[in-house]
Parts: sequence; structure tokens; C-alpha cells
Amino acid sequence: MERRIRVVIADDSEQTRENIAAIFNWEKDIEIVGQARNGMEAVQLVKEKKPDIILMDINMPEMDGIRATEEITEEGLEGSIIIMSIQGEREYIKKAMAAGARDYVVKPFGVKELVDAVRHVYDIDLTKKRKYNTVTAVEKIESKVISVFSTKGGVGKTTLVTNLAVSLANTTGKRVALLDFDLQFGDVAICLNLYVKNSITELIKDIGNIEQESSLVEEYLLTHYSGVKVLAAPLRPENAEYVTADHIKKLIDALRGRYDYILIDTSQGFHDTVITALDASDVIIYMSTLDLPSIKNTKNGLEVMKTLNYSDEKVKLVVNKANESYGIKYADFKSALNVDIWMVIPDDTASVTVSVNNGHPLVSHRKASHVAKRILKLSQFLAGQGAEKKGLLSAIL
Repeated sequence: MERRIRVVIADDSEQTRENIAAIFNWEKDIEIVGQARNGMEAVQLVKEKKPDIILMDINMPEMDGIRATEEITEEGLEGSIIIMSIQGEREYIKKAMAAGARDYVVKPFGVKELVDAVRHVYDIDLTKKRKYNTVTAVEKIESKVISVFSTKGGVGKTTLVTNLAVSLANTTGKRVALLDFDLQFGDVAICLNLYVKNSITELIKDIGNIEQESSLVEEYLLTHYSGVKVLAAPLRPENAEYVTADHIKKLIDALRGRYDYILIDTSQGFHDTVITALDASDVIIYMSTLDLPSIKNTKNGLEVMKTLNYSDEKVKLVVNKANESYGIKYADFKSALNVDIWMVIPDDTASVTVSVNNGHPLVSHRKASHVAKRILKLSQFLAGQGAEKKGLLSAIL
């Protein structure tokens, strides 16, 4: 006998719950395993019953259906959510899908509409599970893992990594993945104007299956028009705590061999998740700017990296927003840190601000800008398309 579809109903109306339960009593392949009167009860019931499908009303007391959906999704609980609501406007549907719902039915709905929605979502989930449990041969690629790091905020880290990813995809034609591991305040998706339906939060609930089938990760990657595949950071800062260093390692290992370039945007500072990403990297682009706080933090950070046994070949120092007219010269910067500047990216706040606000990378839409040209040069060096010299400052100024 085939396994029955286990369903939880969450609605503040007892009559509605009873009517829905009556509908499914006639369906031999579906069983109701629990009913909840509000969002809080729904979350608890999902934890206890581990259903396949949750039918979730939006307007409920104590905790509404959207928030309950977010909690179920964020905690990586089992079960796919179908939202039920009298509101059929696009904005409500968008909020439901952003929260993690898989489908949406508008009240009053017909019997067939509701039953078909449950079976459809369940069948999709079942197909995915079968696919990921099937071992398939994948041609391995020699991957290059590149992390962009800083010990100070506001240095342009995310702007660089997003433009660098797009530039690598455009100039090499190879597979590029961009992972936003700035887990609390990651902005990669915003900078690339991507609508986030699934983030790393949704992925980690299936993390145990990654070792069985690495292509599982592909389902959670967003596709930028350049071809770059993006894993978005959690939508809410508090969800960062659910992502562990072990998750970070498994995700990088899962994509290694599938993408030519794996770029990582890290958070600032040496947290365990950041160190795990840096350990796994072939190149660390360490970003700084020409101001005293950045120089102090960069110097301390470089000392920490020495204790982590990162070689000079692995750590590449990039000075962003570079403008000597602000008072500090390149020679002063090099002398203070006793390290070569690998690349400088000129200051062009106006172009960068317009690019970020529009969600259009400079390397695609403002190729003539000095910043775009410098990032293109950087991508060429990383791709082995340019003759690299020790201390590239003199070669590119």
C-alpha cells in the first residue's frame, strides 16, 4: 500500500477546519494528522507530526499564517505549505511565496481545486526526493574558490564580489557560483536585483542529503541574467544562527567540482563560519580602503591570517575607493602594513551607488567606468588571462 499524504490544517475557524477534513475523508491517499487554531499551534504541530503538507490560513490570532510559514521555513521543519486566504491579490501571494509557501488557494475554493493542490505539491516534493536519492555521474570541474573578505564594513566588499562574479562569467564563459555567506546582513541578491524565494535557510534543512546528491543545492540557487548562480543569505538576520560552520563546509564541498569559480561574500571579522570559508578558499581577496580605521583593522586581520597559516600567495590585498588626494598615499599604506597592494580600485561613488540602487552590475551596464575596467582586469588575472606580477599596483595604475 502506498504511503498516504499526511496533512495538517491551520485555520482559526473550527467550521472551516471540519469542512476541509470532511473533504479529505473521501480521499484514500490523504489523511489529516492534526488541526491548529492559530499560527503558534501550527508551528508546534508541524514539529510533532512532521506532515507532508500544511494547509495554512493567513488571518489567524496570536500568530498569522505568513509569520507561521516563515518560522516553519526558517527552522527547516518538514512539510510544504499551501496558503489559504480570502485575499487573492498579487501582493498577498508574493508575501506568502517569500515566506516559503509552495502554493496558494483562494477562499472559497472548490473541492477539486484543494485536493489537486495538495497532490500537486506532494508529487513535486516526491519527485525531487527521488531525484536526489539517485546517484548520477557528474563530470568534475577543477574549481577555484575565491573569498572576498574584510575586517571592516563599508569597504565595498559586496559590490566587488557581485561584479567580479558577473565579469568572470562574461569573460570566461564558464560556470560561476556566488555564495552570500554574510549571513546576517548579506546584500548580494539586492545588488543583483534578484527576487529571493529560497535562501540558505531553506537549503540547510536538506543539508543531510547533500552528500548523497550534490545537485540538491542547484534547486536553491538563483539565476542571474549573466548566468551566475547565487545562493542568497537568510532573509532575516536572526536566521544566521541556524547556519553552522559544518553547513558552510558541506555547501562548498557540494559545489566544488560543479562550478569553475565559486565566489564567496563573507561577513566581516573572524567568525567560525567565516574561517571555514577562508580555509576552503584558494584565493582570499582582502579588501581595505585608504583611511586609518581600515588600515588598523587590516593590519590586525593580516596578523590573524598569519596565525591561520594563510600564505602570501593565498591572501591578495585590494584597496578599494582608492584616492590619494584624501591624504594617505599608497606608499604610506604599504609601509604601514609591510605588504604589497595587489590591486587598487579607484573611487567612483556616484557610479557605484547608481549601479547598486538599480541592481545592475557596473561590468555589464557601465563598462566604460574606471571601476568596471579595474574589476575586469582583476577577473582576467584570476582567470589566468593576464600576466600576473608581484605587486600589481605598478602594472595597472
